[in-house]
Amino acid sequence: MISVADAEARILKGATPTPSEDVALADAHARILSAPLIARRTHPPHDVSAMDGYALRQSDATAVGTTLPIALRIQAGETPPPLPPGSAARIFTGAALPEGADTIVIQEDTSATDGHVTLTIAPPRGQHVRRAGYDLTEGATLLPSGTQLGPAQLALAAAAGHVTLAVHRRPRVAFLATGDELVPPGVPPQGAQIIASTGVALAALVQSWGGSFIDLGIAPDSEQAIRDTARHGLDADILVTQGGASVGDADLVKPSLGPLGLTVDFWKIAMRPGKPLMVGAIGATKVLGLPGNPVSALVCATLFLQLLIRALCGAGWRGHPVATARLAAPLRANDQRQDYLRARLNADGTVEAFPLQDSGNLSTYARADALILRAPHAPAAAAGDTVSMLRLGPS
Repeated sequence: MISVADAEARILKGATPTPSEDVALADAHARILSAPLIARRTHPPHDVSAMDGYALRQSDATAVGTTLPIALRIQAGETPPPLPPGSAARIFTGAALPEGADTIVIQEDTSATDGHVTLTIAPPRGQHVRRAGYDLTEGATLLPSGTQLGPAQLALAAAAGHVTLAVHRRPRVAFLATGDELVPPGVPPQGAQIIASTGVALAALVQSWGGSFIDLGIAPDSEQAIRDTARHGLDADILVTQGGASVGDADLVKPSLGPLGLTVDFWKIAMRPGKPLMVGAIGATKVLGLPGNPVSALVCATLFLQLLIRALCGAGWRGHPVATARLAAPLRANDQRQDYLRARLNADGTVEAFPLQDSGNLSTYARADALILRAPHAPAAAAGDTVSMLRLGPS
């Protein structure tokens, strides 16, 4: 068995970002830039007013009580004529300053009557003026490649003149469940059959991590059936299987995929749940063989499939965000495997592991807010001790 840290490093080895593609701004949310974002225009393109008020020459308004004729009225979007000397322009937020004006006096610091404005202050030069290019300058690098695009980044791209963006193609993740006992959702189980539930969760997780999910369906416990079904996933970036990767007589994934060119890097990790995780490749396609138990499969996906998808997206990997909390109840000492305990967060900020941690107990996982991390050979922990955890939430 290898450690979790070693497994992460070996999974990431050789994981290069997917090729670039251009997508419309409306389709670019959560995507990863494959090239730096360069400003295509200067913004604002002209000096503009930051407030509603009056534009003027500061040299014409050096004393409190100065009165100036109102020569212009300027709305946002208009191209104004030059401002005559010794006059002011009524101006609104975002409107371009007329040639000659260098200062804005807000309307609260004025009184206007009969086509004239009287100032109740002596403004400093440049007051309330947004200079051309103070936000963006054409040709400037705004965001580096590898940036994930959220609402603010998309707004910046739009303001910079972009209608499409170069992003990494979504990694394609093909999923194959195996097992005679499985039926898809919507098909009534017969006898000892059970409903295959992991694929529904994986589809949501893969999409939330930036991937594209391809469901290959369920293959029975037959080498030929597994092999024939897996062929349809070999043009994906990642082939994920579930079940059949351990050492039982019905664990057929490795012998099934061998004739397709499978090379196995490792298949056991010192962790709980999720010890039998197979990692390898078939040509350029990465292969992850998840455990059959649904909780083990989802924990392994959260830990390892997520980091691989993020690496292929071009986002890099900075590690899972680890939080801390105080224990609401004691924990016993751990053995040689790294443990991920399903837990709930209480109203007082403490975290409490569920009593039942069986890897087949999906209902507990669905109620969990976090996974408490227990290092190999961690000593017993008392209530009130601080522990590390991974937060769980809707994806």
